[in-house]
Amino acid sequence: MTTFRDSPEKEASYSSFLYRQLFVHPSAVAHKDVSLHGKIAIITGSNGGLGFECARQLLDLGLSKLIIAVRNEAKGKKASAELSAGRALKTGAIEVWKLDLSSCDSVLAFAERARTLERLDVVVLNAGLNKLTFSLNPSTGHEESIQVHYLSNTLLLMLLLPIIKAKRQQGKPGRKVLISSDRAAWAPFKEKYTAERLLTAMDQPESFDLWDRYSTSKLLGLLFLVKLAKRVPPSVVVVNAPNPGYCYGSRLGRETAGVVKLVGDAMARIFGRSTPIGARVIAHAVVRAGEDSHGQYIGDCELKAMAPMIYTTEGQKLAQQLWRETMDELSFAGVEEIVREVSGLK
Repeated sequence: MTTFRDSPEKEASYSSFLYRQLFVHPSAVAHKDVSLHGKIAIITGSNGGLGFECARQLLDLGLSKLIIAVRNEAKGKKASAELSAGRALKTGAIEVWKLDLSSCDSVLAFAERARTLERLDVVVLNAGLNKLTFSLNPSTGHEESIQVHYLSNTLLLMLLLPIIKAKRQQGKPGRKVLISSDRAAWAPFKEKYTAERLLTAMDQPESFDLWDRYSTSKLLGLLFLVKLAKRVPPSVVVVNAPNPGYCYGSRLGRETAGVVKLVGDAMARIFGRSTPIGARVIAHAVVRAGEDSHGQYIGDCELKAMAPMIYTTEGQKLAQQLWRETMDELSFAGVEEIVREVSGLK
C-alpha cells in the first residue's frame, strides 16, 4: 500500500490547500533530465490555459509531435502558431484535431482518427468546463458537466487505451494523465447517500449546484481511476491524476460573467498559481512520475493522498458501483472488451 507524507484528511484540509497555494512552487522538468524526442502526445483542451502551457513544456522537452485536441479548431490553429513560434519544428509537428466532449460521436471519431498515428505515447485529458447553470446533454440526457468532465473523458480514455498499447515505444509504458483538482476532496456529492444509480441521480435539476457538480465530476474521475488501475497493468500504460492546483489563467471560469467573474478572477490572482507553474505538475506526471504513480493522485510533483472518502468502506463500494454504471453507460463503445484486451485477459 502506498504511504503518503500527509494523511488524506490533512491533505484535504483548507489550511493545507492555502499553504500549498501560497508557499509551494513545483519545480520544472529540465531538458537535461529527460527527452521526449520521437514521442507523440495528445493534449485535450490545449488551445489555452493549462493545456497550452503543458503543450509548451512538453515541446521544450523535445516532443516530436503534438496533437492539439480542441472543440474550436480556429483557436487550436492560433495556439499551434504560438507554440511553433521560435521553434525549429518539422512540418506537421503540431496538428489540430477536432474534439467536442459534449458529443460521444465526436469522441468516437477522434479515437478512430488516432488509430492512424504512427505512434502514441502520451495522452493528457485536460479539457473541461465549469457550468454555471443546469443543462442536460441533448444526446445522452446526462447533466452537461458530468457528461463532459467524467463520462466523455472516460470514454476517450478507454478508447485510446488499446491504441497507446499498440503504438507506444516498444518496452516502455504509455502515459495517460487525467487532470484532477483539490476540489475532488471537497465534493458534497449528495447523491452518494440516496441514489440507486449515481449517474442518473445527477441529471435532476433540483439537485444541481455549481460547486458540487464540478467537484463531484473530479471525485468521480478518481473513483474510476482506482478501479481502472487494478485492471490495466502499469507495464502497458501508467494512468495517473495530477492536480496542478488553483491557477489563474486556467480558463476554467470562462463561462462566468459579472460579479461572479470579478470575484473569481480576484481570488485567483490572490491565491492562484500561474498556469506555467501549475503545468509543471502535469509535465512531471507525464515524464518523471514512475510506475508507482499508476492509479495515484499527484500534487506538487509527488504522490499525495486522494479524497479521504476514497479510502473508506463507503468509498470502495461507491467506486465499484460507479465502475459498473460506467461500463454499462459506455457499453456501446465496447469498453469491457477494451479492458480485457489491454489487461491481457482476452
